[in-house]
Amino acid sequence: MPNVRRPAPTSVPPGRVAPDSLKESHSTGQRVKVWHNSDLLSFSHALPDFTAGKSTPREFLEQCLDAIAARDKRVKAFVTLNLVGARKSADAATKRYESGKPLSPVDGCPIAVKDIIETADMPTGMNSSLFKGWRSKHDAACVFALRCSGAVIIGKTVTTEFAIGRSGPTTNPFDVKRTPGGSSSGSAAAVACGMVPVALGTQTIGSILRPASYCGTIGFKPTAGTLHMGGIHPISATCDHLGIIAGSLEDTWRVASQISLTLGSPGNQFLPGAVPPAPRKPRKLARLYTRGWLELDRETREIFNEVLAALEARGVKIESREHDPELSVLEDELDGGVADGLAIVAYEMKWPYGEYVARFGRQIGPRIRELVSRGYEMTQADYKRLLVNRRRIQSLVQKWSSSCDVFITLAASGPAKLGLSHTGSRTFPAYSSWLGFPAFTLPLMEVNGLPVGIQLLGAGGADAELCAIANWVMRELG
Repeated sequence: MPNVRRPAPTSVPPGRVAPDSLKESHSTGQRVKVWHNSDLLSFSHALPDFTAGKSTPREFLEQCLDAIAARDKRVKAFVTLNLVGARKSADAATKRYESGKPLSPVDGCPIAVKDIIETADMPTGMNSSLFKGWRSKHDAACVFALRCSGAVIIGKTVTTEFAIGRSGPTTNPFDVKRTPGGSSSGSAAAVACGMVPVALGTQTIGSILRPASYCGTIGFKPTAGTLHMGGIHPISATCDHLGIIAGSLEDTWRVASQISLTLGSPGNQFLPGAVPPAPRKPRKLARLYTRGWLELDRETREIFNEVLAALEARGVKIESREHDPELSVLEDELDGGVADGLAIVAYEMKWPYGEYVARFGRQIGPRIRELVSRGYEMTQADYKRLLVNRRRIQSLVQKWSSSCDVFITLAASGPAKLGLSHTGSRTFPAYSSWLGFPAFTLPLMEVNGLPVGIQLLGAGGADAELCAIANWVMRELG
């Protein structure tokens, strides 16, 4: 796939996301050039054709499988596929639509699953020699919920080692010499190539938002605990999140909501409705100048400023440290505390990774060994202090959220970096993981022919409100 922005097609085939690479506001005339990829699929856009009998889930699946056959040798997004099972599921969904009785809003939707999430019909290898060919013989909670809802599970996508260690073979869909981001690398690349409309990913530090940014897709990391984590190999009990990578906001919310409403997650909120919350124009967005800005190239900075100018031209107030010194204080608190997130992860990794290192030594990658060692050097008092400080800063962010709708920043430190051994900086997405707060990546920027995502970060539990604003921003700009 070429290292250039794709031209808009003259017509949009069923299930494709409609091109709109140059959007103009009727009220202001403000023009914004944004990232466009005509390969992205949308199950939500194809759904009316299923219900009208113009197309079928089996035909939609075959479109996905054609893309896999054409592109995966180059991109290497998948570890394994279950084509027989996928076709059987798609045929069953087709019959349900023909009889007018679909099981759910995701019935017939092709979905890929990150390879740290257990599947009864396929191995879960976690990019580790220790688990090569391993099967748990049951589905993770999220996979079970989707299968019960009629979704079509196509296959397992590449992850970094245990979703935090050595990189896998996946390449960036727009330049094979560049990283797709990690650890949900295969999931993001598969969506970007039109292999699937939706894929499941996980994030402990930056593993949904960053690959979604590098691959030009939607990424959604809900509030911690909103989506059931059962059957997903653990890294950090308090920082792990299940989330969604998709080609459209509609599909992102549709799949997340279905998982949430089918099983829930003990003691946590639900994500309501099969369609995203209606677009809501924000009154005020708080721009975060955190330390990630030191990592940016000049062009990324300038294009981000153009996006902010376009939002201001549409009547949205952009608050920043220049206007409110208190926001600068919050930024300092965030920068001073975010490193605690990795320390928390290290402490909580002592099991099972401490056992893995003790038993298998250098079969475990150096990054994981380093984190386990760091975790064992920490005391219970150290860990308690980190949790107390996190709660304090969570409260500060929640308080700020009462005066602004959401925070806006970048999802990654510019375009994807050259090389496959390093998956890029985690600086920008780390804040939402450490805080456990919801965040979206929106593919609204193009820098040197590559995508860069805008990040919207909301208050804990305000996932629906955040999605409504993301919906408005996408409608206006992308």
